Order: sequence, then structure tokens, then C-alpha cells
Amino acid sequence: MTGSTLSTTPPGVAPPAPRTHHLGIQTRDLENCAAWYRDYFGCEEKWSLDRFSDLTTSRLPGITRLTEVMVGDLRFHLFERDDADDTAPGGNKSQFQHVCLAVESPEDLTAWRDRWLELHGSGRYHFATDELPTDVVEDSDGVLSCYVVDVNGLEFELTHVPGGDR
Repeated sequence: MTGSTLSTTPPGVAPPAPRTHHLGIQTRDLENCAAWYRDYFGCEEKWSLDRFSDLTTSRLPGITRLTEVMVGDLRFHLFERDDADDTAPGGNKSQFQHVCLAVESPEDLTAWRDRWLELHGSGRYHFATDELPTDVVEDSDGVLSCYVVDVNGLEFELTHVPGGDR
């Protein structure tokens, strides 16, 4: 790094904090996935696409369909890719590590866990894994959480933070 120096001055004020627009969920079975998000979260389908920009196809090679489902301000972009190229970015796997969603009360945590068990027990969905929801647990700081997976095996943490945000 000849000729360059590291600045100890912060780069200035950051722009306004972005807000979440959507969570992208890659799936191998769009109908099964959309049905689960509709029934578990209460999502409604907003729109679907089967033609994509060059940018989209360069980022998601083999994308065939995309459907937006939404509940409140929470949007999920559910998309399917063909099986042609498992070496593409992300392969053709269902993927993200986990997303944490806050709930209003400890009772809501139990209600979401019970809802998952009800939908799983209905036999209406094919789940990629046999993983059941975790118990609701309390961390040493009083935060309550449980984990559930969607039909693709993608993990959601549901959490209640007593006394507000952190």
C-alpha cells in the first residue's frame, strides 16, 4: 500500500438508517412455500413475476418465478430457481442463516410456537426437515426466544424483549 495512509477520521455522518423492505426466500416448491407463509404468518399474495431483468438473472441464475407475500409491513419475496445449476451463487438451496422477528409479549411467543405445531400437524405441507420448534427459553438478560423453521428448513427466531427494543 505504498503512497496511501489510513485515516483516523470517521468518514462522516452515515445516511439515514435503511429499513427492511423484504426478506428473500429461495425455495424449490413455490406453491408449498407460499401456502405455508400464508397460513403461518397470515400473509397475502401481492404479486408474482415470471420475467426478470438482466440484473436479477445475473444475481439469481435460473430464477423462474417470484411471488411477494406480505403481512402488515413484513414482506417476503419467495422465489424458485430451476435445477440447472447448483453451482450458481447460493446453489439451488433454500438459504439464510436466520431472521429474528420481535413479538409483543411472552404469550405471543407461545401462540406462534403453537401455531407452527398446528400447521405442521395438519399434514398440508411438506417440510424439508423434521426439526420441531424449540421450547421458549429465557436468556440471562430476560429476553425470551424460540426458533421455528419454515417448509424449506429456514430458521426464524421469534423473540420478546421485555421493556423495549435492544
